[in-house]
Parts: sequence; C-alpha cells; structure tokens
Amino acid sequence: MLDSLRKVLYHILNRPQKKNNVTFFGFHRGLQNVAFEGKNAIPDRCNFSGTIKIGYATTLGYNNLLGGTITIGKYCQIGADVAMHATNHPMNYMTTYINKNLFQGELKKLKEDKQIHIGHDVWIGHNVIIVGNVNVGNGAILAAGSVVTKDVPPYTIVAGVPAKPIRKRFSDKVVQEIEALHWWDKSEAELEKIKPLFFKDFTNKESIYE
Repeated sequence: MLDSLRKVLYHILNRPQKKNNVTFFGFHRGLQNVAFEGKNAIPDRCNFSGTIKIGYATTLGYNNLLGGTITIGKYCQIGADVAMHATNHPMNYMTTYINKNLFQGELKKLKEDKQIHIGHDVWIGHNVIIVGNVNVGNGAILAAGSVVTKDVPPYTIVAGVPAKPIRKRFSDKVVQEIEALHWWDKSEAELEKIKPLFFKDFTNKESIYE
C-alpha cells in the first residue's frame, strides 16, 4: 500500500508543466537565474545559479548543475548528471575555503568568475563536467564522462579526463557549409525547405550538397 501511494505521489509531482513555452518536470532550484528562449525541456532535479541563458529548443538532462555565467546555444541536447562550473574557488590565496563559517563568508568575493559558452547543436553526454573558461563550438560532441577544461573546436568529438579531441565529425568543407547555412536560426517553414539535408549521411563527403 505504501509503495503504491509513493508511486502515485511521484507520478503526480512529476507531471510535466508548461510555462512560457518551456516544459518542466519535477523539482528545480534557481530557475530565476535562467533566461529560456523557448521550446526547452527541463527534467527533474536541475540546479541553476549565476547568470544563465539557454537557447531555443535546447533540452537538459536529469540532475544537471549549472553555475556561473553560462550561455548555451540552440538545439543542444544535454545528458543526465552534467555539471558546468564557470566559477571556482580561489587557488592563489591562503585558503580555498569560502564558506560563511570563516569570516562570515567574506572570502567568497575572492571566488574566480569565468564564463562557459556552448554553441548551437552541441551534444553533451552523460556525466560530463565542464570547467570555465571554456568555449564549445557548434556541432561538437562531448563524450560521456569527459572533463572539459579547454575550448572545443566546432564539429569535433572530444573524450577523456581531461577531454582531448578524438576526431572531426566532417571534412573542413562540410563544416564550412553547415556553418554558413545557420540552420539553427531558421524558422520552421525554412527548415522544411532544407529538410532533406538532415537525412543525408556525410561520411566521406566533401559537400553537404553532393
């Protein structure tokens, strides 16, 4: 009986709620720190602090943690348990401790404030950690479990701890053509006109128009 009641309560509390063209599931903290562009999906247990912008149609994962000055582009997909830390404890002072238990928290002003910028159409795998300053280019893939501490070029796959480039997804010309297309800025009607391009396999191709 108790288990059944818990299941019912969980179902009720995790029903999707839509507000300003953003779909929310479960519980969150710090939503007042986020500017959403719309058509976003925010699952349970996401935590936000700082100044954060999330682009159109970008979806987050369960238990995401975003802290600091962070900009995420359009049409990105972010896996579960991803953390982005644009701030850091001070490392060049007597202590890294900035909690209010020491000097009533005055040392918090020594915290390092950096920035994380994620481009458009980026796929971030499960349990990735990103530590600023970091710029992730359009179309990049951050493999599951990676710790990203440096910039990631567009359309590049990175993996490991710390993350290193594995390979480019496409040839330089294909990358240039996709970047020039700026499909993420197009309306739904405009996207319908170029829809066939999204179903092409660009393996070993030198142009998206082949």
